[in-house]
Amino acid sequence: MLTVSNKIRMSDNSRSAEQQRLDENAVKKVPLETWGPYLSERQWSTIREDYSANGDAWHYFPHDHARSRSYRWGEDGLGGISDYFQNLCFAISLWNGKDSILKERLFGLTNSEGNHGEDVKELYYYVDNIPTHYYMKYLYKYPQREFPYQQLANENAKRSRWDSEYEILDTGIFNDNEYFDVFIEYAKQNSEDIFIKIEIVNRNKNAAALTLLPVLWFYNRWQYDGLTKRPSITLLNSTSVQVEHERLEKYYLYFQEANYLLFTENETNMEKLFSKPNQSPFVKDAFHDAVIHSNYSTLENKKEGTKFSPVYQLNIEGNSSQIIYLRLTNQMTDTPFEKDFPTIFEKRKKEADEFYNEILPPDTPLHIAAIRRQAFAGLLWNKQYYHYDVERWLNESDGISPVSEERKHGRNSQWKYLKNQDVISMPDKWEYPWYAAWDLGFHCISMAMIDPSFAKNQLILMMREWYMNPEGQMPAYEWNFSDVNPPVHAWAALKVYAIEKEKVGKGDIQFLKKIFQKLIINFTWWVNRKDINGNNIFEGGFLGLDNIGIFNRDIHLPSEQTLEQADATSWMGMYAISMMDIALEIALEDQSFEDSATKFYEHFVFIAEALNEMGLWNEEDHFFYDVLNLDGHEPFQLKVRSLVGLTSLFAVSIIKKEHLEKLTDFTKRISWFRDYRTIHHKYLPSQHVNNNDSMLLSLVQKEKLGHLLQYILDESEFLSPGGIRAVSKYHQQHPYSLNVSGTTYDIQYEPAESTSDIFGGNSNWRGPVWMPMNYLIISAINRYYNFYGDSFKVECPAHSGKWMNLLEVANELRSRLISIFTADDKGNRPVFAEYNQFYNRPENKDLILFHEYFHGDNSKGLGSSHQTGWTALIAKLVDEI
Repeated sequence: MLTVSNKIRMSDNSRSAEQQRLDENAVKKVPLETWGPYLSERQWSTIREDYSANGDAWHYFPHDHARSRSYRWGEDGLGGISDYFQNLCFAISLWNGKDSILKERLFGLTNSEGNHGEDVKELYYYVDNIPTHYYMKYLYKYPQREFPYQQLANENAKRSRWDSEYEILDTGIFNDNEYFDVFIEYAKQNSEDIFIKIEIVNRNKNAAALTLLPVLWFYNRWQYDGLTKRPSITLLNSTSVQVEHERLEKYYLYFQEANYLLFTENETNMEKLFSKPNQSPFVKDAFHDAVIHSNYSTLENKKEGTKFSPVYQLNIEGNSSQIIYLRLTNQMTDTPFEKDFPTIFEKRKKEADEFYNEILPPDTPLHIAAIRRQAFAGLLWNKQYYHYDVERWLNESDGISPVSEERKHGRNSQWKYLKNQDVISMPDKWEYPWYAAWDLGFHCISMAMIDPSFAKNQLILMMREWYMNPEGQMPAYEWNFSDVNPPVHAWAALKVYAIEKEKVGKGDIQFLKKIFQKLIINFTWWVNRKDINGNNIFEGGFLGLDNIGIFNRDIHLPSEQTLEQADATSWMGMYAISMMDIALEIALEDQSFEDSATKFYEHFVFIAEALNEMGLWNEEDHFFYDVLNLDGHEPFQLKVRSLVGLTSLFAVSIIKKEHLEKLTDFTKRISWFRDYRTIHHKYLPSQHVNNNDSMLLSLVQKEKLGHLLQYILDESEFLSPGGIRAVSKYHQQHPYSLNVSGTTYDIQYEPAESTSDIFGGNSNWRGPVWMPMNYLIISAINRYYNFYGDSFKVECPAHSGKWMNLLEVANELRSRLISIFTADDKGNRPVFAEYNQFYNRPENKDLILFHEYFHGDNSKGLGSSHQTGWTALIAKLVDEI
């Protein structure tokens, strides 16, 4: 097996050039690179751009408007970059000579157009990236035939929720290699001097024409956001323009000789969209008319504007390529393209290799290292500038629709103080071009492996005053900031802390102190708002698991009905024990935190008692279930075997003997507390001491742990070829049905896309494999192994006759998850399923997509296709095996 040799790893006494840049950035006031991939893949049809009275974001600002209508809250583009306040943007546009519009952004179907919700219908790949973005590479595949916009919409409209989605590869448009591979590479000379290389490869044997527009433009703040002066891009000569903006220093774009130089304004074409007169003919979509209809007369004499592009009319021979170079810099120069200009790309690519080799476990197989690196690339490309001031959004017009009372009291109207303007790690910059609080916790674990400073700042950001509400709730996501996500941030903060401590040899106690204070506020919100009866049984709604419940768990039940949630209670147990662990870690240096550790220990005990003693555990099935309380009826369990019942595994901690000896007040208090509860016959959670005198705390006793693992490791239940399913396969033949007040609800195992429209229907938690939940399960199993060692073994898979300790079990689960992305002897990867023939072509064999979730039987990638995002956790799993 080919492996990454130790010979090419950095020596212990040196740091890669990239690591040196990261170290320098970490101590800056804004520890963020000025320029990066901060441009969204989709700004249209977001909540921020929706000024409708009825909150119909998908229809208010559709894809067909995006080329003609200026955005209020950000920009989007193809393979683009921007500064971290998105004042100035760069991206490419393309035309194959056949489409009716320029290809300047990714196309996809809206929630109502797709048979499984919104979905991007393009082929694009995040090939490479490093944390400072000194080297980045992006690939877009552009058909040479007319892009099948209407075909994709029509065919998906014909399909039901029981059919698979109709993807662009299903159209056959790529069958004969009639397409261009468009590679965009960025290599920085320094933070504000960016070299750009656009290579267009004709994959067909015949010559083909392509028009390329590398576009530079301003985010429109002069009409909406209080600029005192309209910014300008001004022609200097035939190969350069000057950029002036009051919030930026001067910039210059240098480019090679082009066929045309076009200027216009990034302003809405009111005449085209709304039959209102334009103030000038220079509108946002002017380049479309000029290029597609060869109508350059309107623009040919304009020498400045807020949007600019050179136009390259290329004819590329079959199986050949052409390269266009540009340079965006804050320095004026007479020789922008020196003789050795191309070598900067080679140099930065080599530095990227050195950086990733430096943090790669020894002797990692090359194909595994490639998976890991592309996962990191996707994570880094998914950084995005996010701008949303809710108070302004509610009370101002976009110049098209008037301010309405419905909007003032509608979506997010309780979040008027939320004023976001930051670069944030997004789940997927097309399908989810907005932050999701609990997703971000998982992002930060993978991010900490390469850029712990950014990871720590992201976690803290969600708890700053301009995000968290005054009561202590964290915003969920822009569709409804008041939704409730699992409280994973304390656990994630510990993970990030531990990763950095292992990486640099010292933990950042100040980070833990800072985030701990904010987490206390959020924990208190949970206790006050989601434990209505004060019995430590928690509610929470859908809790990020969308349609996993038999009915929509986010609905407000009638006053005589309550849903006691096994997962909400378990999440809170995990929250309490993580807070205890943070306090203990701090207390080793600052003993004033011992009291806080004691407080969260006691709260954990109360939650464990509720989970185990108040009807959520089923002794016959040996499983945890939600409990529904109906007025006039005995509470009854909703007997659905799902991840809901497995979340109890997550709350586990090991307190080392030497820590117990050092923290005498904590040890004294928990000993008294344990003795008191024992004397009075009150429940105590698993609290064993092993041969090393370390103490295990967990929500489940050893016997229950064994039962739950038996379910997890049973291939007829939760264990799939690619990991742990969200719902047991048992329910394929045994659907669960419930009648409440004359309405029948049912649930069964669905391994692929959702057949339900709960939460838009674009994700499915009723059978597929989800990376973050698998990571939580594996992390917990690892901890149990660290305590029990070889004294605890289970049959894996169940009924196989093969017994493993828990470390071996964790590694087996990791291997199954990694196999999703691993090519077999024929080059086929499970993630690509029926599309492997396309990905077996020489130019595609190394490309990987990291989907939102995976088929419960065959591991095909489903949901959003670029969710790295939380699927980047595969990089952490690779390192742990």
